Amino acid sequence: MDLNKYPLYQIPVDQGCPKYGPRANCGPGSICYWPAANYKNRIECGPHMKLALDFIVVLSLTSRWSYSLAAVLMQLLHKKKFQIKKIRDDNMAEPKKRKIASECRKFQTQWENEYFFKEVRGKCVCLICNETVAVMKEYNVRRHYETKHPTFTSYTAAEREEKVKQMIANLQAQQQYFYRANKTQENATIASYEVAQLIARHGKAFSDGDFVKQCLIKVAGIMCPEKMQEFNNVSMSRNTIVRRIEDLSANIQNQVSHKACAFDFYSIACDESTDATDTAQLLIFLRGVDDNFCITEELLDLRSLKGTTTGKDIFEAVSGAINKMQLKWDKLCGVATDGAPAMTGERKGMASMVCAKVRESGGEAVKLHCIIHQEALCAKTVQLGDVMTTVVKTVNIIRARGLYHREFQAFLSDVDAEYGDVLYHCDVRWLSRGSVLKRFYSLRSEIDQFLKEKDRPLHELSDPLWLADLAFLVDLTGHLNSLNKSLQGKDQLVPQLYAHMKAFCAKLRLFETQLRNFNLAHFPTLSEIKCAHPKVDLSAKKGKYVSVITTLMTSFNQRFQDFSVIEKEIKLFSTPFLMDAEEVEESLQLELIEMQCDDSLKNQHQLLSLPDFYQSLEKAKFPLMRRHAKRMTSLFGTTYICEQTFSLLTLNKSRLRTKMTDSHLCDVLRISTTKLTPDLPAILQSRAQHHCSH
Repeated sequence: MDLNKYPLYQIPVDQGCPKYGPRANCGPGSICYWPAANYKNRIECGPHMKLALDFIVVLSLTSRWSYSLAAVLMQLLHKKKFQIKKIRDDNMAEPKKRKIASECRKFQTQWENEYFFKEVRGKCVCLICNETVAVMKEYNVRRHYETKHPTFTSYTAAEREEKVKQMIANLQAQQQYFYRANKTQENATIASYEVAQLIARHGKAFSDGDFVKQCLIKVAGIMCPEKMQEFNNVSMSRNTIVRRIEDLSANIQNQVSHKACAFDFYSIACDESTDATDTAQLLIFLRGVDDNFCITEELLDLRSLKGTTTGKDIFEAVSGAINKMQLKWDKLCGVATDGAPAMTGERKGMASMVCAKVRESGGEAVKLHCIIHQEALCAKTVQLGDVMTTVVKTVNIIRARGLYHREFQAFLSDVDAEYGDVLYHCDVRWLSRGSVLKRFYSLRSEIDQFLKEKDRPLHELSDPLWLADLAFLVDLTGHLNSLNKSLQGKDQLVPQLYAHMKAFCAKLRLFETQLRNFNLAHFPTLSEIKCAHPKVDLSAKKGKYVSVITTLMTSFNQRFQDFSVIEKEIKLFSTPFLMDAEEVEESLQLELIEMQCDDSLKNQHQLLSLPDFYQSLEKAKFPLMRRHAKRMTSLFGTTYICEQTFSLLTLNKSRLRTKMTDSHLCDVLRISTTKLTPDLPAILQSRAQHHCSH
């Protein structure tokens, strides 16, 4: 009914009706209304205006038709114009219509056998005609069944049950048809991502995806010919592999960014080298620690320096990588470099500029020279006459000429030598000198015999004194190589690296003391030469050997000053129960004493790794000790991870693949070095479709 056409206005409760009595005479649960004939020209009146009513209708709140009837009667019987203020009443609102959802209707399992209906995704579906019933109500289901499928009423109970099972199976098969097609495309896409990941991890060319697909099709044709089409649907073209690698790299970067938000402290390791196109490539690795002592060590970025490589250029590249990842500068606590002047310069070096930036942000960072590079520099101080020169010259004589080299290899094979060839010396390789000397010493007899046959004898191989120098150098470089190997590897903490270095310094002091008495207990090769030439007095060489050890000790003591500066912090982190509380910072003294007096913590410290031990400490009881531990855990002690990645860089961007872009090179290196697993479901979900070629 149009209320604008037939308006009804409620009479105030405190006003009476001159013709029909006061408002209070109305029955309980009723409201009095009166019409306004002149609806458009009505005006509001004051609360004390005397009412002159010709007609009053009592409406029942529960009677909807009486409202319409009263409006019509008022329109017919009304003769005067009334002016009164409208009074709204919420009771005038019509009752809300009943909603199906509010009735909580549920599908009844007995409807399957009785009416051949099945619930599918919240809807009641007829198994016979596949139509749906609007309202899940037994009356509607029964009416549909009786009106449209009366012939099925003749089925017995057993026949009904069997027929229902058959219809349900047919319905599920129809539903699974499109699902299987989509699942096949999804599996093909996942397989394409997995192959792309393997190609990136092993440094293969992007175009190798086509070759892999050809191999798979050949295998499928023999093993499972019925699956040939599914293998053909796996796209492994060069462009597809490139897109897959980009997606995988972006997903890994997002995971690192998400983890970086929880870092309490982090440090970076930087190293710079040139690729096959003489482009300077700067590797920046990140190691962060969160509140649970979870360590994340990932590639932060690969920056290409097209122009100069000054400290400022490197700093700008590092700063851009940190800002891109949205890392906070005040949480940066360490910078590890390879020791190049552009990296470690006091004023214009990258590390110095980074530390200054951290101080401006309210933090504090230390710069560390890679401990492996420092060890290699110390090892170069070991010089013993012309031994190394003679060895390198002899090796070059054998390997420089192809004929000599082939004949020498054949000779070693004929005499059943321990090794099949001698090694070239490469000065930039950390372990090269020790390996070359050891191989040369092991093949000294074969080399001497071969050179005599070629009328180019090496007289030094017949000199016991020269052989003693060679043997001493073999033993000493062997000790240095063992130290270098112990410093290599990922995930090594600064206390572990510093402990290896301190142990080697102690060994050098022991060597010096023993060599003064010509005790060769830790120089087995030199002892072998001594036993082979008992008539030769080799003790005269001990002064020379002691001098070499002393020089090496001096070099070790002069270097590693950056680690010596934080030695107390390292000891506090690695051996807190052996520290004197008065030697540590005042803010840590009380917590350290509390820790040292707890016997259970001592046992945990012996059983657990350092990160696990500090993670087990109560956060409320030892907040500062945990903070110190997180800071020390995040420090890089070496740039080994950068050196290892440069090997991967050389493998990927070789002379045969110089056209690889810098962004794709970064993607490949990120996939090759990551410890994270790409989230393939998330990648697939972000894509609009799972078509095999996308």
